[in-house]
Amino acid sequence: MSTEPILVSDLLVPANFIQAVRESGYLSLSTALAELVDNALQASATEITIQVSKDGLTGLPQIVVEDNGVGMCRRDLENCLRFGGSARFNERSSFGRFGMGLPAASLSQARRVEVSAWRNSGKVLQVALDIDAIVAGEPATLKARIVERSGTQSGCRVTWRSCDRIDYRRLGWLERSLRRDLGRMYRRQLASGLLLTINGVAIELEDPLMLSKKIEGATAAVVFDQRVYELSTSSGSTSQVKVIFTLLPVHRWHSLDNVSKRRLGIVGGGGVSVLRAGREISHGWYLMGGKRKENYDDWWRCEIEFDPALDEHFGITINKQGIRPSPELRAALAPELEAIARILNARVRQAFEDVKFQTAAAASCLIAEAADPGLPVLEHAGELGHSLRYRIGTAQLPTGSMFSATVHEGTLEVLLNVDHPAFMAIYEPLQSLPEEMGSSLRTAIELLVLALGRSVVAGPEYARDFVDRLGETYGRMLQKA
Repeated sequence: MSTEPILVSDLLVPANFIQAVRESGYLSLSTALAELVDNALQASATEITIQVSKDGLTGLPQIVVEDNGVGMCRRDLENCLRFGGSARFNERSSFGRFGMGLPAASLSQARRVEVSAWRNSGKVLQVALDIDAIVAGEPATLKARIVERSGTQSGCRVTWRSCDRIDYRRLGWLERSLRRDLGRMYRRQLASGLLLTINGVAIELEDPLMLSKKIEGATAAVVFDQRVYELSTSSGSTSQVKVIFTLLPVHRWHSLDNVSKRRLGIVGGGGVSVLRAGREISHGWYLMGGKRKENYDDWWRCEIEFDPALDEHFGITINKQGIRPSPELRAALAPELEAIARILNARVRQAFEDVKFQTAAAASCLIAEAADPGLPVLEHAGELGHSLRYRIGTAQLPTGSMFSATVHEGTLEVLLNVDHPAFMAIYEPLQSLPEEMGSSLRTAIELLVLALGRSVVAGPEYARDFVDRLGETYGRMLQKA
Protein backbone atom coordinates (compact mmCIF):
# COMPACT_ATOMS: atom_id res chain seq x y z
CA MET A 1 0.00 0.00 0.00
CA SER A 2 1.56 3.28 -1.07
CA THR A 3 0.98 6.62 0.50
CA GLU A 4 1.47 10.02 -1.01
CA PRO A 5 4.17 12.10 0.74
CA ILE A 6 2.88 15.07 2.71
CA LEU A 7 4.35 18.32 1.51
CA VAL A 8 5.44 20.90 4.07
CA SER A 9 3.00 23.36 2.50
CA ASP A 10 0.20 20.90 3.29
CA LEU A 11 0.96 21.06 7.00
CA LEU A 12 -0.40 24.58 7.31
CA VAL A 13 -3.62 26.32 6.45
CA PRO A 14 -2.19 29.85 5.98
CA ALA A 15 -5.30 31.82 6.97
CA ASN A 16 -5.77 29.82 10.19
CA PHE A 17 -2.06 29.71 11.00
CA ILE A 18 -1.60 33.48 10.70
CA GLN A 19 -4.58 34.12 12.98
CA ALA A 20 -3.34 31.55 15.49
CA VAL A 21 0.08 33.22 15.59
CA ARG A 22 -1.63 36.28 17.04
CA GLU A 23 -2.04 34.29 20.25
CA SER A 24 1.72 33.63 20.52
CA GLY A 25 1.82 34.59 24.16
CA TYR A 26 3.39 38.05 24.33
CA LEU A 27 2.47 39.39 27.75
CA SER A 28 2.43 43.06 26.75
CA LEU A 29 3.15 45.54 24.00
CA SER A 30 6.55 46.19 25.62
CA THR A 31 7.65 42.55 25.40
CA ALA A 32 6.53 42.36 21.75
CA LEU A 33 8.26 45.64 20.91
CA ALA A 34 11.42 44.35 22.57
CA GLU A 35 11.78 41.85 19.72
CA LEU A 36 12.26 44.75 17.30
CA VAL A 37 14.73 46.48 19.61
CA ASP A 38 16.66 43.20 19.96
CA ASN A 39 16.89 42.90 16.19
CA ALA A 40 18.14 46.48 15.88
CA LEU A 41 20.83 45.94 18.51
CA GLN A 42 21.88 42.72 16.82
CA ALA A 43 22.28 44.77 13.63
CA SER A 44 24.75 47.04 15.50
CA ALA A 45 22.32 49.96 15.84
CA THR A 46 23.34 52.82 18.14
CA GLU A 47 20.16 54.85 17.65
CA ILE A 48 16.62 53.45 17.71
CA THR A 49 13.56 55.65 17.32
CA ILE A 50 10.01 54.64 18.18
CA GLN A 51 7.08 56.67 16.91
CA VAL A 52 3.63 56.08 18.41
CA SER A 53 0.66 57.72 16.71
CA LYS A 54 -2.93 57.09 15.62
CA ASP A 55 -3.90 56.01 12.13
CA GLY A 56 -6.11 58.72 10.68
CA LEU A 57 -8.32 56.21 8.85
CA THR A 58 -8.89 53.48 11.48
CA GLY A 59 -8.26 55.46 14.66
CA LEU A 60 -6.08 52.57 15.88
CA PRO A 61 -2.52 53.08 17.14
CA GLN A 62 0.34 52.83 14.67
CA ILE A 63 3.94 52.17 15.71
CA VAL A 64 7.11 52.73 13.69
CA VAL A 65 10.53 51.51 14.88
CA GLU A 66 13.57 52.70 12.92
CA ASP A 67 17.28 52.08 13.53
CA ASN A 68 20.66 53.01 12.07
CA GLY A 69 21.97 49.44 12.01
CA VAL A 70 23.57 47.62 9.08
CA GLY A 71 20.24 47.06 7.33
CA MET A 72 19.45 43.90 5.33
CA CYS A 73 20.27 42.60 1.89
CA ARG A 74 17.38 41.71 -0.41
CA ARG A 75 17.50 38.01 0.47
CA ASP A 76 17.46 38.58 4.25
CA LEU A 77 14.65 41.11 3.91
CA GLU A 78 12.51 38.66 1.92
CA ASN A 79 13.06 36.04 4.65
CA CYS A 80 12.56 38.28 7.70
CA LEU A 81 8.77 37.80 7.83
CA ARG A 82 8.98 34.04 7.20
CA PHE A 83 8.55 32.06 10.41
CA GLY A 84 11.96 30.58 11.20
CA GLY A 85 13.46 32.26 8.15
CA SER A 86 16.24 34.02 10.03
CA ALA A 87 19.85 33.34 9.05
CA ARG A 88 20.62 33.32 12.79
CA PHE A 89 18.36 30.38 13.71
CA ASN A 90 19.37 28.83 17.06
CA GLU A 91 22.27 31.28 17.42
CA ARG A 92 23.50 31.65 21.01
CA SER A 93 25.74 34.71 20.75
CA SER A 94 23.20 37.50 21.20
CA PHE A 95 19.49 38.30 21.71
CA GLY A 96 17.84 36.35 18.88
CA ARG A 97 17.53 32.61 18.62
CA PHE A 98 14.66 31.09 16.64
CA GLY A 99 13.98 33.68 13.93
CA MET A 100 10.31 33.90 14.96
CA GLY A 101 10.41 37.14 16.91
CA LEU A 102 9.77 39.72 14.19
CA PRO A 103 6.70 38.15 12.53
CA ALA A 104 5.23 36.66 15.73
CA ALA A 105 5.65 39.84 17.81
CA SER A 106 4.35 42.05 15.02
CA LEU A 107 1.21 40.04 14.32
CA SER A 108 0.49 39.71 18.05
CA GLN A 109 -0.14 43.47 18.08
CA ALA A 110 -0.95 44.62 14.53
CA ARG A 111 -3.00 43.47 11.55
CA ARG A 112 -0.33 44.58 9.09
CA VAL A 113 3.45 44.78 9.36
CA GLU A 114 5.81 46.40 6.87
CA VAL A 115 9.58 46.00 7.02
CA SER A 116 11.86 48.36 5.08
CA ALA A 117 15.65 48.13 4.84
CA TRP A 118 18.39 50.01 3.01
CA ARG A 119 22.12 49.98 2.54
CA ASN A 120 24.66 52.11 0.70
CA SER A 121 22.71 52.22 -2.57
CA GLY A 122 20.08 54.43 -0.95
CA LYS A 123 17.27 52.23 -2.30
CA VAL A 124 14.70 51.38 0.35
CA LEU A 125 13.29 47.88 -0.14
CA GLN A 126 10.09 46.77 1.57
CA VAL A 127 8.17 43.57 2.35
CA ALA A 128 4.80 43.30 4.10
CA LEU A 129 2.50 40.83 5.83
CA ASP A 130 -1.23 41.61 6.04
CA ILE A 131 -3.55 39.41 8.10
CA ASP A 132 -6.74 40.50 6.33
CA ALA A 133 -5.22 39.94 2.90
CA ILE A 134 -4.09 36.40 3.79
CA VAL A 135 -7.47 35.51 5.32
CA ALA A 136 -9.04 36.73 2.07
CA GLY A 137 -6.79 34.33 0.16
CA GLU A 138 -4.36 36.87 -1.23
CA PRO A 139 -0.61 36.02 -1.29
CA ALA A 140 1.78 37.60 1.21
CA THR A 141 3.94 40.43 -0.11
CA LEU A 142 7.32 38.90 0.69
CA LYS A 143 9.02 39.92 -2.54
CA ALA A 144 11.11 43.03 -1.83
CA ARG A 145 10.19 46.10 -3.83
CA ILE A 146 11.67 49.59 -3.96
CA VAL A 147 9.46 52.10 -2.14
CA GLU A 148 11.69 55.18 -1.73
CA ARG A 149 15.26 56.40 -1.41
CA SER A 150 16.98 57.00 1.89
CA GLY A 151 19.37 59.74 2.90
CA THR A 152 21.03 57.65 5.61
CA GLN A 153 23.74 55.08 4.92
CA SER A 154 21.95 52.00 6.26
CA GLY A 155 19.13 51.01 8.55
CA CYS A 156 15.81 49.30 9.01
CA ARG A 157 12.23 50.41 9.66
CA VAL A 158 9.36 48.28 10.96
CA THR A 159 5.82 49.68 10.77
CA TRP A 160 2.91 48.17 12.67
CA ARG A 161 -0.42 49.29 11.21
CA SER A 162 -3.91 48.75 12.70
CA CYS A 163 -2.66 47.79 16.18
CA ASP A 164 -5.94 46.31 17.41
CA ARG A 165 -4.44 44.51 20.43
CA ILE A 166 -3.34 47.63 22.33
CA ASP A 167 -5.53 48.28 25.38
CA TYR A 168 -4.46 51.84 26.15
CA ARG A 169 -7.13 54.37 25.19
CA ARG A 170 -4.75 57.32 25.47
CA LEU A 171 -1.42 57.35 23.69
CA GLY A 172 0.11 59.32 26.59
CA TRP A 173 -0.53 56.41 28.95
CA LEU A 174 0.88 53.99 26.38
CA GLU A 175 4.02 56.08 25.98
CA ARG A 176 4.62 56.26 29.76
CA SER A 177 4.23 52.51 30.06
CA LEU A 178 6.69 51.87 27.22
CA ARG A 179 9.24 54.27 28.69
CA ARG A 180 9.15 52.49 32.05
CA ASP A 181 9.28 48.97 30.62
CA LEU A 182 11.89 49.54 27.91
CA GLY A 183 14.02 51.66 30.23
CA ARG A 184 14.13 48.69 32.57
CA MET A 185 14.65 45.98 29.93
CA TYR A 186 17.50 47.83 28.20
CA ARG A 187 19.10 49.53 31.19
CA ARG A 188 22.50 47.99 30.44
CA GLN A 189 22.42 49.16 26.82
CA LEU A 190 21.19 52.65 27.74
CA ALA A 191 23.99 52.95 30.30
CA SER A 192 26.47 51.99 27.56
CA GLY A 193 25.36 54.80 25.24
CA LEU A 194 22.37 53.46 23.29
CA LEU A 195 20.02 56.28 22.20
CA LEU A 196 16.48 54.91 22.39
CA THR A 197 13.70 57.46 21.88
CA ILE A 198 9.90 57.50 21.86
CA ASN A 199 8.32 60.34 19.89
CA GLY A 200 11.63 62.20 19.88
CA VAL A 201 12.31 62.03 23.65
CA ALA A 202 15.09 59.79 24.98
CA ILE A 203 14.15 56.91 27.27
CA GLU A 204 15.91 57.02 30.64
CA LEU A 205 17.19 53.82 32.19
CA GLU A 206 15.15 52.28 35.01
CA ASP A 207 17.29 50.46 37.56
CA PRO A 208 15.30 47.95 39.66
CA LEU A 209 18.35 47.42 41.86
CA MET A 210 18.14 51.16 42.80
CA LEU A 211 21.92 51.55 42.59
CA SER A 212 21.81 54.48 40.16
CA LYS A 213 18.75 56.27 41.53
CA LYS A 214 19.60 58.77 44.30
CA ILE A 215 16.61 59.57 46.51
CA GLU A 216 16.85 61.74 49.61
CA GLY A 217 20.60 61.76 49.06
CA ALA A 218 20.94 57.96 49.23
CA THR A 219 21.00 54.92 46.93
CA ALA A 220 20.74 51.19 47.45
CA ALA A 221 23.94 49.28 48.23
CA VAL A 222 25.28 45.93 47.05
CA VAL A 223 25.32 43.37 49.87
CA PHE A 224 27.41 40.21 49.97
CA ASP A 225 29.83 39.29 47.21
CA GLN A 226 28.62 38.48 43.71
CA ARG A 227 27.57 34.83 43.47
CA VAL A 228 28.87 32.91 40.45
CA TYR A 229 27.54 29.46 39.51
CA GLU A 230 29.01 27.23 36.78
CA LEU A 231 26.54 25.07 34.83
CA SER A 232 26.89 22.67 31.91
CA THR A 233 25.50 23.76 28.54
CA SER A 234 23.76 21.70 25.86
CA SER A 235 26.97 21.75 23.80
CA GLY A 236 29.01 20.11 26.55
CA SER A 237 30.88 23.22 27.71
CA THR A 238 30.09 25.34 30.78
CA SER A 239 28.73 28.84 31.30
CA GLN A 240 28.23 31.09 34.32
CA VAL A 241 25.19 32.44 36.12
CA LYS A 242 25.96 35.64 38.06
CA VAL A 243 23.83 36.87 40.95
CA ILE A 244 23.97 40.10 42.96
CA PHE A 245 21.80 41.43 45.79
CA THR A 246 21.16 45.02 46.84
CA LEU A 247 19.60 46.47 50.00
CA LEU A 248 17.55 49.67 50.01
CA PRO A 249 18.26 52.34 52.69
CA VAL A 250 15.28 51.91 55.00
CA HIS A 251 16.44 54.66 57.37
CA ARG A 252 16.55 57.23 54.55
CA TRP A 253 13.49 56.22 52.52
CA HIS A 254 10.97 54.93 55.07
CA SER A 255 9.44 58.38 55.63
CA LEU A 256 8.45 58.87 51.97
CA ASP A 257 4.69 58.73 51.39
CA ASN A 258 3.25 55.61 49.80
CA VAL A 259 2.45 57.32 46.49
CA SER A 260 6.07 58.44 46.14
CA LYS A 261 7.38 55.01 47.12
CA ARG A 262 5.30 53.39 44.40
CA ARG A 263 6.15 56.04 41.80
CA LEU A 264 9.87 55.71 42.52
CA GLY A 265 9.76 51.91 42.31
CA ILE A 266 10.40 51.23 46.00
CA VAL A 267 7.02 49.66 46.75
CA GLY A 268 6.10 47.03 44.19
CA GLY A 269 9.58 46.88 42.69
CA GLY A 270 10.95 44.00 44.72
CA GLY A 271 11.82 40.58 43.40
CA VAL A 272 14.29 39.05 40.98
CA SER A 273 15.33 40.63 37.68
CA VAL A 274 16.53 38.04 35.13
CA LEU A 275 18.90 39.20 32.37
CA ARG A 276 19.72 37.20 29.26
CA ALA A 277 22.64 38.55 27.21
CA GLY A 278 22.43 41.76 29.26
CA ARG A 279 18.73 42.36 28.54
CA GLU A 280 15.99 41.84 31.11
CA ILE A 281 13.64 39.10 29.97
CA SER A 282 11.63 38.70 33.16
CA HIS A 283 10.99 40.08 36.60
CA GLY A 284 9.33 38.08 39.33
CA TRP A 285 9.87 35.77 42.29
CA TYR A 286 12.29 33.15 40.98
CA LEU A 287 14.62 30.58 42.57
CA MET A 288 13.69 31.54 46.13
CA GLY A 289 13.00 27.98 47.23
CA GLY A 290 10.26 27.77 49.83
CA LYS A 291 10.31 31.45 50.78
CA ARG A 292 7.15 33.35 49.96
CA LYS A 293 7.27 37.05 49.09
CA GLU A 294 6.40 39.49 51.89
CA ASN A 295 6.08 43.28 52.09
CA TYR A 296 9.55 43.56 53.63
CA ASP A 297 10.97 41.95 50.47
CA ASP A 298 10.31 45.17 48.54
CA TRP A 299 13.36 46.61 50.31
CA TRP A 300 15.98 44.32 48.80
CA ARG A 301 16.58 43.31 45.18
CA CYS A 302 18.20 40.48 43.24
CA GLU A 303 19.60 40.33 39.70
CA ILE A 304 20.38 37.04 37.91
CA GLU A 305 22.34 37.21 34.66
CA PHE A 306 23.13 34.41 32.22
CA ASP A 307 24.29 33.87 28.63
CA PRO A 308 22.07 32.31 25.90
CA ALA A 309 24.23 29.16 26.13
CA LEU A 310 22.20 28.31 29.26
CA ASP A 311 18.79 28.78 27.62
CA GLU A 312 17.80 25.16 28.30
CA HIS A 313 18.41 25.59 32.04
CA PHE A 314 16.25 28.72 32.14
CA GLY A 315 13.54 27.30 29.86
CA ILE A 316 13.67 30.15 27.35
CA THR A 317 10.74 30.14 24.95
CA ILE A 318 10.35 31.61 21.46
CA ASN A 319 9.20 34.99 22.76
CA LYS A 320 12.00 35.31 25.38
CA GLN A 321 9.78 36.32 28.29
CA GLY A 322 9.61 34.53 31.60
CA ILE A 323 11.75 31.60 32.69
CA ARG A 324 11.13 27.97 33.64
CA PRO A 325 14.13 26.88 35.72
CA SER A 326 15.36 23.34 35.22
CA PRO A 327 15.79 21.00 38.23
CA GLU A 328 19.58 21.39 37.87
CA LEU A 329 19.31 25.19 37.99
CA ARG A 330 17.04 25.05 41.04
CA ALA A 331 19.40 22.67 42.83
CA ALA A 332 22.41 24.88 42.09
CA LEU A 333 20.92 28.27 43.02
CA ALA A 334 17.75 28.03 45.09
CA PRO A 335 19.16 26.86 48.48
CA GLU A 336 21.69 29.70 48.74
CA LEU A 337 19.43 32.36 47.22
CA GLU A 338 16.63 31.43 49.62
CA ALA A 339 19.01 31.66 52.58
CA ILE A 340 20.20 35.11 51.48
CA ALA A 341 16.60 36.26 50.90
CA ARG A 342 15.69 35.28 54.46
CA ILE A 343 18.72 37.11 55.86
CA LEU A 344 17.84 40.28 53.93
CA ASN A 345 14.20 40.03 54.96
CA ALA A 346 15.34 39.88 58.60
CA ARG A 347 17.65 42.87 58.07
CA VAL A 348 14.84 44.95 56.61
CA ARG A 349 12.50 43.93 59.40
CA GLN A 350 15.12 44.95 61.96
CA ALA A 351 15.74 48.24 60.13
CA PHE A 352 12.05 49.14 60.40
CA GLU A 353 12.08 48.22 64.07
CA ASP A 354 15.11 50.47 64.48
CA VAL A 355 13.29 53.33 62.73
CA LYS A 356 10.37 52.96 65.12
CA PHE A 357 12.79 52.82 68.02
CA GLN A 358 14.62 55.99 66.92
CA THR A 359 11.33 57.85 66.48
CA ALA A 360 10.25 56.94 70.01
CA ALA A 361 13.70 57.88 71.38
CA ALA A 362 13.80 61.27 69.64
CA ALA A 363 12.46 63.12 72.72
CA SER A 364 15.24 61.75 74.92
CA CYS A 365 17.86 62.75 72.37
CA LEU A 366 16.52 66.33 72.27
CA ILE A 367 16.80 66.57 76.07
CA ALA A 368 20.38 65.29 75.94
CA GLU A 369 21.26 67.82 73.23
CA ALA A 370 19.81 70.65 75.34
CA ALA A 371 21.99 69.58 78.28
CA ASP A 372 25.15 69.02 76.23
CA PRO A 373 26.43 72.66 76.15
CA GLY A 374 26.89 72.48 79.94
CA LEU A 375 28.94 69.27 79.78
CA PRO A 376 32.70 68.95 79.17
CA VAL A 377 33.61 69.26 75.48
CA LEU A 378 34.77 66.03 73.86
CA GLU A 379 38.02 66.62 71.96
CA HIS A 380 37.05 64.41 69.02
CA ALA A 381 33.39 65.46 68.85
CA GLY A 382 33.77 67.98 66.07
CA GLU A 383 34.55 71.68 65.91
CA LEU A 384 35.48 73.29 69.21
CA GLY A 385 32.51 74.81 70.96
CA HIS A 386 29.88 72.82 69.03
CA SER A 387 27.60 70.71 71.16
CA LEU A 388 26.86 67.10 70.31
CA ARG A 389 23.84 65.70 68.58
CA TYR A 390 22.50 62.43 69.97
CA ARG A 391 21.05 59.33 68.39
CA ILE A 392 19.86 56.02 69.87
CA GLY A 393 19.44 53.03 67.60
CA THR A 394 19.45 49.25 67.66
CA ALA A 395 21.75 46.67 66.12
CA GLN A 396 22.94 43.10 66.43
CA LEU A 397 26.21 43.37 68.36
CA PRO A 398 28.67 40.77 69.68
CA THR A 399 27.33 38.51 72.42
CA GLY A 400 27.67 40.06 75.89
CA SER A 401 27.88 43.64 74.63
CA MET A 402 24.98 45.69 75.96
CA PHE A 403 25.56 48.67 73.65
CA SER A 404 28.16 50.47 71.54
CA ALA A 405 28.95 54.20 71.55
CA THR A 406 30.74 56.20 68.85
CA VAL A 407 31.09 59.83 67.82
CA HIS A 408 31.07 60.72 64.13
CA GLU A 409 30.67 64.16 62.55
CA GLY A 410 29.41 65.69 65.77
CA THR A 411 26.84 62.97 66.56
CA LEU A 412 27.04 60.60 69.51
CA GLU A 413 25.41 57.35 68.40
CA VAL A 414 24.50 54.72 70.95
CA LEU A 415 23.40 51.37 69.50
CA LEU A 416 21.60 48.98 71.84
CA ASN A 417 22.19 45.30 71.24
CA VAL A 418 18.84 43.69 70.39
CA ASP A 419 20.29 40.27 71.23
CA HIS A 420 21.29 41.28 74.78
CA PRO A 421 18.89 40.20 77.58
CA ALA A 422 18.76 43.81 78.82
CA PHE A 423 17.02 44.96 75.65
CA MET A 424 14.20 42.46 76.04
CA ALA A 425 14.00 42.94 79.81
CA ILE A 426 13.74 46.73 79.65
CA TYR A 427 12.08 47.71 76.40
CA GLU A 428 9.41 45.04 76.08
CA PRO A 429 7.79 46.02 79.41
CA LEU A 430 8.04 49.69 78.41
CA GLN A 431 5.92 49.02 75.33
CA SER A 432 3.09 47.60 77.43
CA LEU A 433 2.91 50.54 79.88
CA PRO A 434 0.36 53.36 79.38
CA GLU A 435 1.88 56.19 77.33
CA GLU A 436 1.84 58.79 80.12
CA MET A 437 3.65 56.42 82.47
CA GLY A 438 5.88 54.66 79.95
CA SER A 439 7.02 57.87 78.29
CA SER A 440 8.64 59.37 81.38
CA LEU A 441 10.20 56.05 82.40
CA ARG A 442 11.57 55.48 78.92
CA THR A 443 13.06 58.98 78.85
CA ALA A 444 14.80 58.38 82.19
CA ILE A 445 16.26 55.06 81.01
CA GLU A 446 17.39 56.46 77.65
CA LEU A 447 19.08 59.44 79.27
CA LEU A 448 20.97 56.98 81.48
CA VAL A 449 22.03 55.04 78.36
CA LEU A 450 23.13 58.25 76.59
CA ALA A 451 25.07 59.35 79.68
CA LEU A 452 26.82 55.99 79.79
CA GLY A 453 27.61 56.26 76.10
CA ARG A 454 29.03 59.77 76.48
CA SER A 455 31.14 58.66 79.42
CA VAL A 456 32.54 55.74 77.43
CA VAL A 457 33.66 57.85 74.46
CA ALA A 458 35.06 60.54 76.79
CA GLY A 459 36.93 58.22 79.13
CA PRO A 460 40.08 56.14 78.79
CA GLU A 461 40.14 52.65 77.31
CA TYR A 462 39.45 50.96 80.64
CA ALA A 463 36.06 52.72 80.68
CA ARG A 464 35.01 50.62 77.68
CA ASP A 465 36.27 47.48 79.43
CA PHE A 466 34.21 48.41 82.47
CA VAL A 467 31.02 48.82 80.41
CA ASP A 468 31.66 45.52 78.61
CA ARG A 469 32.07 43.71 81.94
CA LEU A 470 28.95 45.46 83.22
CA GLY A 471 26.96 44.29 80.20
CA GLU A 472 28.18 40.72 80.54
CA THR A 473 27.44 40.57 84.27
CA TYR A 474 24.02 42.23 83.89
CA GLY A 475 23.10 39.86 81.06
CA ARG A 476 23.94 36.78 83.12
CA MET A 477 21.90 38.07 86.05
CA LEU A 478 18.89 38.73 83.80
CA GLN A 479 19.07 35.22 82.40
CA LYS A 480 18.67 33.89 85.92
CA ALA A 481 15.82 36.24 86.76
